[in-house]
Amino acid sequence: MIDPPFRPVNGSRGAVVAPHQLASEAGLEILRAGGNAVDAAIATNAALAVVSAHSCGLGGDAFWLIWPGDGGPWPAGSDARPPRSAGGAPKRLVGLNGSGRAGSLATIERLREAGHTSMPMWSPLSITVPGAMRSWADAHARFASLPFSELLAPAIELAEGFPASAGWIGAVERAAAQFGIDGGWAQVFRAHGRPWREGETVRLAPLGATLRRLAGDGPADFYEGALGARQADFLAESGAFITAPDLAAHTSTWTRPIGIPYRDALATSHPPNSSGVIALLTLAILERFAPPRNEFDANWIHTAIEASRLALEDRERVLAEPEAMAPGALEGLLDPSHAAGLALRIDPRRSGIARPSAISRGGGTVFLAAADRWGGLVSLLQSNWHGFGSGVVDPQTGIAYQDRGVSFSLDPSHPNALAPGKRTAHTLTPGMLFRDGRPWVAHGSMGGEVQPQVYAQVVSALVDRDVDVATAVSAPRWGLQTRSILEPPEHLLLESRFPDALVDDLAARGYPIRMLEPYDSAVGHCHAIEVRRRADGAIDGFAAATDPRSEGAPAVF
Repeated sequence: MIDPPFRPVNGSRGAVVAPHQLASEAGLEILRAGGNAVDAAIATNAALAVVSAHSCGLGGDAFWLIWPGDGGPWPAGSDARPPRSAGGAPKRLVGLNGSGRAGSLATIERLREAGHTSMPMWSPLSITVPGAMRSWADAHARFASLPFSELLAPAIELAEGFPASAGWIGAVERAAAQFGIDGGWAQVFRAHGRPWREGETVRLAPLGATLRRLAGDGPADFYEGALGARQADFLAESGAFITAPDLAAHTSTWTRPIGIPYRDALATSHPPNSSGVIALLTLAILERFAPPRNEFDANWIHTAIEASRLALEDRERVLAEPEAMAPGALEGLLDPSHAAGLALRIDPRRSGIARPSAISRGGGTVFLAAADRWGGLVSLLQSNWHGFGSGVVDPQTGIAYQDRGVSFSLDPSHPNALAPGKRTAHTLTPGMLFRDGRPWVAHGSMGGEVQPQVYAQVVSALVDRDVDVATAVSAPRWGLQTRSILEPPEHLLLESRFPDALVDDLAARGYPIRMLEPYDSAVGHCHAIEVRRRADGAIDGFAAATDPRSEGAPAVF
């Protein structure tokens, strides 16, 4: 097949990208109203919590990278620069960890007594405290310029009615097969007792009422007020390990992003418990090899796959919340000598995958980015984990709860072992590329364990092949897939747009291959915003692109 030409959309004053066009438009509305990139990111995320509720929402987690703008509506002091972190990310770049923690009742012993040998998927036992809302509140308090109520207004309007898309219908029906067609989940998201019809108006009244409450009473109500009390009661009734004090005590964490040089650029991401370090390690391995000769350079693609496989081995072995990782573990992963040693382990002729499988795992995550005329830039991932998360949905509030706890280990000796109040290792991998000390591209992808792999593929396309952001995010994609965050890859996903000769080459090297549709969500939805600059470094506009695998469209002005 011949791929259609994908081109970036250009703007001069601001840009928003998201996996749903209505959400991008919500963020752009805020930029047009004079808001900054953080304002736009919150509005976009809130809109996605409605129109992409199968992938993200009020019951999920979030990871942020924020580059504060200069002047305009950016609050004074918003460019405060924390100390340089491991890996040398720019001092002005700020990270925000909005991931939740295991409830105070969550112990390995309780899971073992219930007969579990691993964390159960789609279960109230795997619900952790929702962290996204607190992160919205903290980002708003530090950086935003518009009232919180104004940022939620587009999402509230969407909850009153939006057209059912093919993606929405498919996600709901997949969830119906998993969760059944009755109960709280179905009351909120499949209220007619039948599949949605494309273009039919979807109304999410309970979720809209919750958003209106948060707009009026503020985000703290989610954790500490009447809404928090309702959540605690509902979660207890559902069998989750979360209590009212767990919700009230939850905090986000301001973090120091991590980064490494890659060719003439600087690649940055969020530190653990994010998988950002795994993406950076993959790039550090790849930098030890000559750049690809072309898009379908079989030796380069094999090398990149093997670099990802080796980096994922470190994820399985080491990744956890920072407090649970061994002293110096993060610095060790980013040490150039570690990448050099891993590069020597790559066999140029053979795959290192040990056990093939045909098992595929789904996921539920969104990436969004926003850029404003004052130089502010946000890269944000927000997630339910698996589609509609745990399947536990409160019909009174419309909140669907994530199941991030499924990534914990029940091995007490593992760094990622379940414990009360602990954050689990996360797949979320936001990215921001720099050149000459200035932000260049905000990028990221949904896709579970393929996120750090997509990160490396997109960065390589931008840096090694010097393509535009639309070409980078729409290029044919591969991905190693695993059963869980704690296990090694079992097969290689390849979109069918790769040439037959390349597929045959990789198969001959021993890869167990599963072919995908031409533009398949199994290898992520990646979106990106490029900040274009004049020779003197001043901003000269933005180029934005959304992934054709999604229902998104860039919004610029």
